Amino acid sequence: MKTRTQKFKSNAEVSPPMFENKILNRLSQTHIATPIAIFLVYAIGLLWYTEISTEIPPLQVIGLFFAGILGFTFTEYAVHRWIYHPPHGASEAYRQATYKMHGMHHDYPKDKRRLAMPPIVAIVLATALLFLFELVLGEYSFSYLAGFVVGYALYLMVHYTVHMYAPPRNFLRTLWVNHSIHHYSEDEVLFGVSQPLWDYVFGTLPRTEKDRRMAKEIHR
Repeated sequence: MKTRTQKFKSNAEVSPPMFENKILNRLSQTHIATPIAIFLVYAIGLLWYTEISTEIPPLQVIGLFFAGILGFTFTEYAVHRWIYHPPHGASEAYRQATYKMHGMHHDYPKDKRRLAMPPIVAIVLATALLFLFELVLGEYSFSYLAGFVVGYALYLMVHYTVHMYAPPRNFLRTLWVNHSIHHYSEDEVLFGVSQPLWDYVFGTLPRTEKDRRMAKEIHR
């Protein structure tokens, strides 16, 4: 039973229904490997297209690729903080929409079939990003988008791993600790999942003394 201070409904590996319609509910679930494979193949295709269709020097391609990864990390932070977690005063309709996108994940954090967007949504989003980045960046968009989608694939790997496996005894442990604080203690801090960079930039680090001590402990 969810207590007054508990921030989840179940920490078991369960996947409760999101929709009454069985087809829609099934489409809301995916094996984590599916979107990761889609985006990695997509990135390879974008880099191949850059090679055969543009005159961009290799060093610029590499720079754009890593700029895309960095761009994704900011997008990850921004969407998680400012879209998935509704601000005070948000409408009920907005809260209901974000609950299906993210709030349900907080209630059932070990639902491994909803740790990534469904493949259909992933393909539509990837296509939309291609048109958007091409409009802004022209022929440089392909290398940048390749890095962006690889950034998303890496985020999925990290997100799945921190939820489904015990933390390691090395520097990566910080990712487990940060995300555990976000899920089980303070959901208004630590919005970076794949890295804590933007939490440092925007000052969304742990606020309670207990959580600050936990975060510092891993650096000793």
